[in-house]
Amino acid sequence: MKRNVLIIGAGGVAQVVAHKCAQHNDVLGDLHIASRTKAKCDAIIASVHEKGAMKVAGRFEAHAVDAMDSTAVAALIRQTGAEIVINVGSPFVNMTVLQACIDSGAAYMDTAIHEDPAKICETPPWYGNYEWKRRAACEQAGVTAILGVGFDPGVVNAYARLAADDYLDTVESIDIVDINAGSHGRWFSTNFDPEINFREFTGTVYSWQKGRWQENKMFEVGQEWDLPVVGKQKAYMTGHDEVHSLAARYPDADVRFWMGFGDHYINVFTVLKNLGLLSEKPVKTAEGLEVIPLKVVKAVLPDPASLAPDYTGKTCIGDVVKGMKDGRPAEVFIYNVADHKEAYQEVGAQGISYTAGVPPVAAAILIANGTWDVKKMANVEDLDPRPFITLLNRMGLPTRIKDAQGDRPVDFA
Repeated sequence: MKRNVLIIGAGGVAQVVAHKCAQHNDVLGDLHIASRTKAKCDAIIASVHEKGAMKVAGRFEAHAVDAMDSTAVAALIRQTGAEIVINVGSPFVNMTVLQACIDSGAAYMDTAIHEDPAKICETPPWYGNYEWKRRAACEQAGVTAILGVGFDPGVVNAYARLAADDYLDTVESIDIVDINAGSHGRWFSTNFDPEINFREFTGTVYSWQKGRWQENKMFEVGQEWDLPVVGKQKAYMTGHDEVHSLAARYPDADVRFWMGFGDHYINVFTVLKNLGLLSEKPVKTAEGLEVIPLKVVKAVLPDPASLAPDYTGKTCIGDVVKGMKDGRPAEVFIYNVADHKEAYQEVGAQGISYTAGVPPVAAAILIANGTWDVKKMANVEDLDPRPFITLLNRMGLPTRIKDAQGDRPVDFA
């Protein structure tokens, strides 16, 4: 059984991960959190103690580390005795943290695909550019590495696997739909790191259709979805991590990702992009200062973690999976609804951070007890979804299914 957890990162998702690890420290053991700025880690630990989140008495310590320095991260893993690393830092640090885990023997997980700061929207499949190149190294070292185990990617990958295993004989299409029907009260803000948010939407929109990669522009393809709780919502086909692994597992199915955007977001995004303010390339000001426009925009926007106290409303995220069952066309929608206010009351974070932060802790528990300790690299759809979904049901992210039999909880009991 693996014990002792090191959390990398100190943003909104790390806040959730810290609270949820504390709530399960009887299983996970000693807890550690590290980022470049130790004070941010101290603040997260203080919030854990303020909520009385520690299930049993135990250690929870803060550390400073440069996560871009693989040697330093490996040294911290050894120093803390961590056997499980939950990487919720910037996607720019994925490969250095992963290498540190390979070198130290600790299990690794992240919640988003690796990104090179100098590149936007690389050639698909995205996982093939970085993470999958370390598959052999992970297996040789006997290191469990679970990729993209947030909500999307992550839980939605498990939903696709569940639909294929339990509800359909063949899968013809997987449409992942992400709707945030909440309101944070700011004139404009992103729900997670603005730099990562904008990078995600400025490149080519890749989807897997008719057995090949299809290219579209952002906001080119939209569709209205009528979903439980949040009702009718407009969403746009968007490039996203999970498409690139699910297409490999289900090559005969169309795989698309849809995200909801309001007109205001689209208008602001379009102006910023057309002005060149979303560029990752450096420019010089009239005074001779070299700046990166995207980082300037990030600096003037609200910190996503600051949105939590005022956030209201709900999210609805899930998979619409179509195919054949018993010789007839069939469709299932497997989904979760989360509440921003409830998330803040429990862990001091907004609902977007909550949905991303709970799943890696569930995965950590499954690694700790051996269920998902596969000693190789895996995407979530490569693993049995049932124990994962069962844990999420108990940890604040209940799963429901809507099909021809109605709308009901997914319960394996």
